[in-house]
Amino acid sequence: MSSGGGTRPRVGRPKKTALLVAQQIVEDISRRGNTVGDRLPPEHLMLEQYGVGRGTLRESLRYLELQGVIMLKPGPGGGPIVQQPDGGTLAATLSLLLQFENAPFSTIVEARTALEPSISRLATSRIDDAGLAGLAENLRQAREQLGDQAAFSAHSERFHELIAWSSGNALFGYLFDALSGLIAGASMGITYPRRQRELTCDIHEEIYAAIADRDGDTASRLMSVHIHEHTTYLEKRFHSALARPIRWDLDG
Repeated sequence: MSSGGGTRPRVGRPKKTALLVAQQIVEDISRRGNTVGDRLPPEHLMLEQYGVGRGTLRESLRYLELQGVIMLKPGPGGGPIVQQPDGGTLAATLSLLLQFENAPFSTIVEARTALEPSISRLATSRIDDAGLAGLAENLRQAREQLGDQAAFSAHSERFHELIAWSSGNALFGYLFDALSGLIAGASMGITYPRRQRELTCDIHEEIYAAIADRDGDTASRLMSVHIHEHTTYLEKRFHSALARPIRWDLDG
């Protein structure tokens, strides 16, 4: 594992045929305009189209299944069916990479500190009515379930994900989908007493109001305050958790 701080040269090597075929299959899915639930051509046609052997094609399809691009349905009438990839694969990849860097949980906190104020500012100019309605509903549910720590944590994670998607930048959306479990700290044993949950609701509602008012400066400032206060809480109550290395999470 890495000791950190170094720059890794990328070693160029030819891509495996199976990976090249997988990339071509994705290109063809996009070209045809396939959507979730569509079946891909049967195996004999794909073998002919891509000019590879059965073993290579099946390796390509298994790779795409792992990436969440397709589902391989067994039995008669089965085969590859188009799916919608989500942040789960990215979550597993990030946690694996961070484990090999011996990166502590504080890495996630630092990333939030750097990104979320700017993401909130973007959301003020790009969020639509549906996005505002989603945030409002999230806040209502969080208030209603203050007494249920697990439910509240899920709503709190979702609040930040909704803002990331409302920024109009898909990279931010997928990144926060991927990091949602790590952001909440559930895997690190971090908990939040009722008073902390109430304070979280309060500032979430203030951030929502700033976004609804299209006030980028206020939304950015409030998010910065929120992340700073959250970090201070973690440093005081869960300092050892912040220093604990992140571990590969296959569940995302």
